Amino acid sequence: MSKKQVFQFREAPREMPVRIPLALRQGGDWGELYGRFGEAEAKKQAGRCLDCGNPYCGWACPLHNYIPNWLELAREGRIDEAAALCHETNPLPEICGRVCPQDRLCEGSCTLNDGFGAVTIGAVEKYIVDKALDGGWRPDLSTVQRLGKRVAVVGAGPAGLACADRLARAGIDAVVFDRYEAIGGLLHFGIPSFKLEKSVIATRREVLEGMGVEFRLGVEIGRDIAFDTLLADFDAVFLGLGSYRYTDGGLPGQDLANVLPALPFLVQNGRLVQGEAMTAGRAIAGWEDHIELPDLHGKRVVVLGGGDTGMDCVRSAVRLGAAEVSCIYRRDEANMPGSAREVANAREEGVRFLFNRQPLALLGEDRVSGVRVAETVLGAPDARGRQRAEIVAGSESVLDADVVVIAFGFQPDPPAWLAAHGIELESDGRIRVPNTGGCKSRREVAAQTRPYQTTHPRVFAGGDGVRGADLVVTAAYEGREAAAGIVALLREAAVVAPLEILATEMG
Repeated sequence: MSKKQVFQFREAPREMPVRIPLALRQGGDWGELYGRFGEAEAKKQAGRCLDCGNPYCGWACPLHNYIPNWLELAREGRIDEAAALCHETNPLPEICGRVCPQDRLCEGSCTLNDGFGAVTIGAVEKYIVDKALDGGWRPDLSTVQRLGKRVAVVGAGPAGLACADRLARAGIDAVVFDRYEAIGGLLHFGIPSFKLEKSVIATRREVLEGMGVEFRLGVEIGRDIAFDTLLADFDAVFLGLGSYRYTDGGLPGQDLANVLPALPFLVQNGRLVQGEAMTAGRAIAGWEDHIELPDLHGKRVVVLGGGDTGMDCVRSAVRLGAAEVSCIYRRDEANMPGSAREVANAREEGVRFLFNRQPLALLGEDRVSGVRVAETVLGAPDARGRQRAEIVAGSESVLDADVVVIAFGFQPDPPAWLAAHGIELESDGRIRVPNTGGCKSRREVAAQTRPYQTTHPRVFAGGDGVRGADLVVTAAYEGREAAAGIVALLREAAVVAPLEILATEMG
């Protein structure tokens, strides 16, 4: 590698790519907020990396990406090599570069984050992979030996795509099934295009198909194809089912008109922005995702919930022309589960935040007209270690609202056919996988379970259906690790089967 200028971070401050002007965002521009670095900007920002001996950025990343290494390759202009190195750990690098909360992960752990400004890791990652793919780079599978095995992947979300990528690299045929008409799961239908343009997902599909992955879309397992058929036709199955059942806050008035769950709200918006047709009969956990949305122009919109989904909702409402957009969250800003960068973007776009407010009821006669809230203080930790939001007596008030979006989060919605095939669930509906890697108990070692193997020996699972609603990067990690478990299982079977035949013949 070429000689690197020492302490470049002193002369080159942290910078992000140019953003779409605020006036355009408030005027309805749905393009990605951040543009792309040019070559000079990318090299300068990549050159700020200190190449720490113990890179905290890589450890903070769930995928443990080789961040300093591909930053140095980018600085040297070796883009194809950098892209190849990105893909060694991350099956979806250009997507993670856009939607990961880097401020809470890699960039938040950057050594330079203490005073000098973290290296803009996500933006450089996006630059590397976009430039390489635009230039024709594709994963090189020319030396991969086919194993002669087939795996069904149920779900084309990030976990399923990551699993299919790693199976293809191991010489295993992957067939991905999804009930929707496009790949990506919530990447396509849930994340707004101002964070992730859908052309990026389309390019990833083209890359995967070039690697030999087959997609069968508009096909729902358990309705269009029986799970028995998958077990009969494939050597193993991966379940990337996601978490689509919205968390019900049990608020009085939820059945009023213009009260919408977050996911159908985002799905419908995404389809309208892309000019896509509605898909009839595809319900999300009891809510029709093709519901008719009210016109938000000039309306007062209130979003309940402070996670990344809530931020997607408030920022979408701004672009849909709402006159006033408010976000209600029952804890303080420091305890918000969403990305601080997303909160800052929402605030810049005019969103009003009401912290330490507990929604009590939705008010109105035929349609919603307001939200009754109470002030809260943070008390003792709950079962997860987070401080409880305790209501302050006598602090109730009413916030006027024409439209309310409920964004309290999502939970797994396991299909009935899991139990029929001996696939056990946790008490909260998550798919049980006894071994998620790392340290294992003696019981798990004795059972010789493979990473992300369910209680059915030929069925593996990962992503939100196992973990609960979480990040894209954690879903990609679990899909990657589950694929490693599947590969080990099938390679072992490929060796054992001939030996068993030979033993029988010698019998």
